[in-house]
Amino acid sequence: MNKAITEGLVLMPPAFVDGLNVWSTENGTVGSATYDNAVNAAFVPADQDFGGCLEILKTQTTTKVRWMGQTPILPGCYLRISTKIKVLSGSFPNVRIAGYPLNSSDNHVSGLIEVGAETVLDSYGDVIEVSAIVGTGNRGGVDMVWTPEVEYGHFGLDLTGSNGGVVRVEDFTIEDITSAFLRDMISVVDVRDYGAVGDGVTDDRAAFEAADSAANGRVVLVPNGTFRIASNLTIDSAVRFEGTVTMPDTARLALIRNFDLDTYIDAFGDEVLAFKKGVQALMNYADHDAFDMCGRRVELDGPIDVQAAVNNQTEFLVRRVIRNGQFYALDSANWDPDVVTSNGSYNAANPYQLTNVPNIANIQPGSQITGNGVGREVYVRYVNVGANSLTLSQPLYGPSPTQSYTFTRYKYILDFSGFTQINRLTISDVEFQNNGRSNTILLPPAGENFMIKDCFVIKPKHKGVTSPGRGCQDFHLDRTQFISNEQSMAATDRVSVGFNVNANDAKIRDNRFQRMGLTSVMHGDGHLFIGNHWFQGDDLANGPTVPGLVFTYENISSVITGNYIDNNTIEWTNEHDATPDFGSEYSFSGLTITGNIFRALNVASWHRFLVVKPFGSGHHLTDVHVNGNTFKALSGTIERVEGVDESFAGLDYWRCRNVTFERNSFIGVTQRTISPVSLEFDQNTDATVWTVDPSAYLPFGGNAREVVSVVTEGEIKNAAGDTVYYTPAIVPNAGTEYKYVQLRWPEPVRGKVRLSVRVDNPV
Repeated sequence: MNKAITEGLVLMPPAFVDGLNVWSTENGTVGSATYDNAVNAAFVPADQDFGGCLEILKTQTTTKVRWMGQTPILPGCYLRISTKIKVLSGSFPNVRIAGYPLNSSDNHVSGLIEVGAETVLDSYGDVIEVSAIVGTGNRGGVDMVWTPEVEYGHFGLDLTGSNGGVVRVEDFTIEDITSAFLRDMISVVDVRDYGAVGDGVTDDRAAFEAADSAANGRVVLVPNGTFRIASNLTIDSAVRFEGTVTMPDTARLALIRNFDLDTYIDAFGDEVLAFKKGVQALMNYADHDAFDMCGRRVELDGPIDVQAAVNNQTEFLVRRVIRNGQFYALDSANWDPDVVTSNGSYNAANPYQLTNVPNIANIQPGSQITGNGVGREVYVRYVNVGANSLTLSQPLYGPSPTQSYTFTRYKYILDFSGFTQINRLTISDVEFQNNGRSNTILLPPAGENFMIKDCFVIKPKHKGVTSPGRGCQDFHLDRTQFISNEQSMAATDRVSVGFNVNANDAKIRDNRFQRMGLTSVMHGDGHLFIGNHWFQGDDLANGPTVPGLVFTYENISSVITGNYIDNNTIEWTNEHDATPDFGSEYSFSGLTITGNIFRALNVASWHRFLVVKPFGSGHHLTDVHVNGNTFKALSGTIERVEGVDESFAGLDYWRCRNVTFERNSFIGVTQRTISPVSLEFDQNTDATVWTVDPSAYLPFGGNAREVVSVVTEGEIKNAAGDTVYYTPAIVPNAGTEYKYVQLRWPEPVRGKVRLSVRVDNPV
């Protein structure tokens, strides 16, 4: 590239033969003295070495020669000024190329280097070539680096050192040698050409902006060096980093055409900082909805506080995506949880508050709270230091009015708890290698539509995805695999939790959970579990099993469909209820379990696939349907598939309504569970009261509440052997435990009937 050719720029000074009136003895500015008629200089028309040339007698400490023409200085353009000189007689001077920079207002630009390297002349008659290069980029080989504010210069030479010598100077040459510096002028714009210094101290932001503006479809090149950017910067052009940038934590870098982790790593030279800066830009600009990690691995020795990285926002409500990468937790004490023990007061009338907490300043939001009367997966949502109170994610079912609690703040690879609210954030195709050291994701205390899709959560130490508040409203978890760090342990010894939900409308679809301590703890209602596989067995023969999916809300209105549920229990509790005894609220209701595969291998015979565990008295089942499932036990049998854990209280069977257990398949199960159940009863002896026992079939140990139908099969005969045509009186809920059905006849009779019995009142 040559500006003289491509843009017709006039660079070459006139020859001395054209007159000395354009050659200044000063700086070359308008009005300065010239060599025309100067007493110490003359034009020599026919030197044997130079042809026409300028002869000068050095009489001043610095004798200057400057062309008064304005040589333009353009960003990205590099000029070489050269001439030849020889000493005829007298003292030997030194010589150097020199220039005088001026801005667009014709004012001198001070503070710049205005001379090239000095050459010592030490022999008579020898022809010496001197040259220097001027340009706007701080590159190797550039003698005079002039800032972009320089509009033009006056160029020539200086004679320094001893006076009294006579020299002759050949005509000057000024040529464009930009091609010697830029590898590909067609596609690259170098930030140094626009004044970037790259010393890590000078603020190069203006140079980056100028290069970006001039790129016009070309690539902005950031060469080797450390370039300080002191404030927010957006680069609209494609950019390539060979050097790095340094920025304050609060300053944002938006790379519009290279918005990916690869480029940010090149830019900052540190993968963790690069990820933080990328997410910071993601949540501050509208140009991109996703930050692509480019399959890169980010090694972490501690958590990423995402809000601290973004820095200037505490809530974010617009869809954004982080995708396609890996986080790898290194061995570090930074992953160790912070544990605080403190007293606190609890009043069920104020169920989400813990008050009178003495050392509250040491308790962090997002801490899990444990203690007497505290349910599973209860967290500190907010901390009010001034009031000595904590806001909890869930109520407590039965603590003492004042007691000791333990607050454990686990450390997560991605910690979003510093935000007050996040909506519609998606994490997609990301692998979290926790390595038994870290936990994975801590959600914000409020928000909705947080989505995790096609990810791998591998070996979390304690937690996979944790919600410390209601940031899990309409939570989506799709096609993600959770692999436990506790696989070799007995199921009863594991402590890890795949995820928890405190709000409503979670969609859990097509995921796989491998030997976690608990797969999920779910509060709220409107949840969908579809197409998942969770298994929590161990290598113990006939060992006890533990809950996998735990619901902690009574009126759950949720669906479990098409899942593979292996060696664990679906447990339904109300442990997140400050007043767990039944009152005026809905009781255990609204659960549909349809079309699932339940499997048990080498489990104890008392294993149950579905357990209801009331934490207070008076509760019952309503609108519960377990239909079309396959229950299968291998390497042994189990007694039945469902049960009630009466550790705190049992169920009120008189209030069960609309409960069905139909069309299920039972393999390796001693007692099938069916309601309505159709039974054949054969009375071989004459009796006025026939007592039918359907209790073994009825789910959850319920009463024989309703008889739907009674049909005789064959003849009913009395003691005389005569056929009678009576209709018996039907008495459900018979017996001391209300588990039987009685058929009462007008006289003693014998025969066979078929009857259908329900555990509930369907009306």
